[in-house]
Amino acid sequence: MAADPASVGLAAPSSSELPAGGLLRTWRLVRAQRKAMAGGAIVLAFVLVAVFAPLLAPYAPTEQNVMDAMQGPSAAHWMGTDSFGQDILSRVFYGARSALWIGFASVVLGLLVGVPLGVLAGLRGGRSEWAIMRLVDGLLAFPELIMAMAFMAVLGLGMVNVIYALALSFVGPFARMVRADVLQVKSRPYVEAARLMGVPEREVVLRHVLPNIVSPILIQAGMRVSIAILLGSGLSFLGLGVVPPTPDWGLMIAEGRGFISMAPWMSGMPGIALAILLVGLNLLAEGVRDALDPGTRGQH
Repeated sequence: MAADPASVGLAAPSSSELPAGGLLRTWRLVRAQRKAMAGGAIVLAFVLVAVFAPLLAPYAPTEQNVMDAMQGPSAAHWMGTDSFGQDILSRVFYGARSALWIGFASVVLGLLVGVPLGVLAGLRGGRSEWAIMRLVDGLLAFPELIMAMAFMAVLGLGMVNVIYALALSFVGPFARMVRADVLQVKSRPYVEAARLMGVPEREVVLRHVLPNIVSPILIQAGMRVSIAILLGSGLSFLGLGVVPPTPDWGLMIAEGRGFISMAPWMSGMPGIALAILLVGLNLLAEGVRDALDPGTRGQH
């Protein structure tokens, strides 16, 4: 049974113990997890494909050739072509860029807003905490996909708006998790001692609070990346995300569903790529969680 992300890694050392030795120890723990290594290899492969797509892709992703439309996999087109004669392999390579950019950028933006809100709510308490948590409850009242769809309907289509929409949907979960961790950390003797000694709150946060909650934040962020990629592809599939002719796996799956009986590779190839990437991200996140969570480390 997986541990609650809000309680993961709270036994981490203070910042004075973290630098080189702590990073090396963390790497050794992660390296010992086969799931983390397997998932990391898959994710790294997709990152390299995305970065070097211009060198790896045999054709331009938007190059059309009606004479080659809907051709099956062959030596000229390893994954076949779509209804516009575009090379699917090239579009899958470039689509990895869209997927990874949406996944990581939306999670980073969600962290930049959610973590400060959670820290502020946990440390200040009182009316500040009440106001912040009511805002968070309002964000959590809507499923992530529904909130993203509403956001896209207001601001319009495009990759940038997809990133903003998903980031907004992640603020609530990050803020609630961080607040729960901060409430546990701030009651510890060394934090209370630092505050009684008159250490500025900024120093308390940077030296004692954040180093002790960084593990659950990273684990939760890793899990959210795969969710962001799936939601981003879902929005594009529904026609509310990335707009054509931008290479995007969700768009490619949607375009191929009308030809699924006569040209299954049109939807199948980007669908397989999406599935493999999501499996890799989940394996990596689970491996890191098992490595950093004292509650599950000895069970694997």
